[in-house]
Amino acid sequence: MTPTALITGATSGIGLAIAMAFSNLNYRLILCGRRQERLDELKQSLSETSDCYTLNFDVRDRAAVEAAISSLPDDWKTIDILINNAGNAHGMGPIHEGNVDDWDAMIDGNVKGLLYVTKAVSPGMVERGRGHIVNISSIAGKQTYANGGVYCASKAAVEALSEGMRLDLTQYGIKITNIAPGAVETEFSLVRFKGDEARASKVYEGFKPLTASDIADTVVYAVTAPPHVTIADLTILASAQAAATTIYRK
Repeated sequence: MTPTALITGATSGIGLAIAMAFSNLNYRLILCGRRQERLDELKQSLSETSDCYTLNFDVRDRAAVEAAISSLPDDWKTIDILINNAGNAHGMGPIHEGNVDDWDAMIDGNVKGLLYVTKAVSPGMVERGRGHIVNISSIAGKQTYANGGVYCASKAAVEALSEGMRLDLTQYGIKITNIAPGAVETEFSLVRFKGDEARASKVYEGFKPLTASDIADTVVYAVTAPPHVTIADLTILASAQAAATTIYRK
């Protein structure tokens, strides 16, 4: 039976790369995002290799998450793989100067949004006695750095939730994988620095960063592992990166 995968944040960056990698495996795809035009373009581009269904919602909106996932037609309700990829980083600065709106956006998206989607999808997995949930965390969830405390805390929460899900759901035949990327060149830094292209580009100067496809390849590795194997936790760094903020640049 062809697996069905639901991917949040599927229209750009790592989520887009995962969608493309899964399409190459001919998986059925439920593509989720906030930008309908991008969802439409992605569905069209992948339709030659995969059956696709799109859902337009913001993971931070609990009612929208519940309504969108419950609206799936019966032949799309059996979700075998959930990729909790949607998330965000906004701003950098010390706690005493922090922007509370930025904090809310990160906590609401990276933590609460992940929970809302998981709560909507996981009961079906429990009922069927199978499934696989992949949470996209970050090296920032393992190593806190200055001026990024709230973002790091939000990703540390993903790490804890991955462990908690594994404790709660393994007994029902559900695999949980936590993937923690290091420096990946996507629109991540551009969003974090609020569209400042010059500042965002400096993040990746002097070394070869990871690509979204590198992370997608790792996700494929995890979800295609034999049934008796769970890839529980993977940290992926660029070869020039030794720690969260330690990068050897030329």
